[in-house]
Amino acid sequence: MNEVISQLITLQKIDLQLDTIDNQIKQAQDALDQQSAMLAQRESNIDDLHEQINTLEKERRTLDLEMNEELAHVKSRQSKMMQVQTGREQTALLKEIEDGKQGIKEKEEKIVAIMEEVESLTAQITRQQELLQEDSKNLVAETSRAKDAIAAINKNKKEQDSKRQQHAAEVEVRLLGKYTILRERRKGLAVANVLAGVCQGCFMSIPPQQFNILLRGDRHLDCPVCQRIIYHLPAEEKE
Repeated sequence: MNEVISQLITLQKIDLQLDTIDNQIKQAQDALDQQSAMLAQRESNIDDLHEQINTLEKERRTLDLEMNEELAHVKSRQSKMMQVQTGREQTALLKEIEDGKQGIKEKEEKIVAIMEEVESLTAQITRQQELLQEDSKNLVAETSRAKDAIAAINKNKKEQDSKRQQHAAEVEVRLLGKYTILRERRKGLAVANVLAGVCQGCFMSIPPQQFNILLRGDRHLDCPVCQRIIYHLPAEEKE
């Protein structure tokens, strides 16, 4: 096989391994970021529940104040009943008293409903805090494991980086630049084998004349479709 192609194939294998390593590191970090985001969301949920309770408590205090005012008004109307002389005045006072009692009853019911809702929200906060504590412990453990895993991955990456530098130094500068650009544009695959006249990078057929040239094994060409650097290596000879 052409020595230049052999160098590029070896370099691409190393680069693909480095891509895999980078993806492993990213996946490990993304998993930690996702857990951290979940913790932050749980904390935000707890804050929202506290805010709901504060709003309800404020409403309850307002209702308490209004109910006490109505209760005082009812007592005042009841006291005045002893002083009225006409039936019309008594009827008016009785309606005021009845309306006041009805208003007090409605506010009492609202207060009870608020207290029940506050109790439910408080229970939710307790549960969310328990889950938050559990998730925080899990995150600490996962962070430790991920740190060890990433350290091991980085050790392997360092070894692969060293190998890459050695092999990249063997490639002619112009060709290395072309290879680098193709890797960026072709999702990491700059060099592709051609089998049965089909580029294994884009899976499109190349002209028969080009394929015949590749079969001799002394030259490398560019795929006319995807512009990858192409070569021919029979399937049984592929590593």
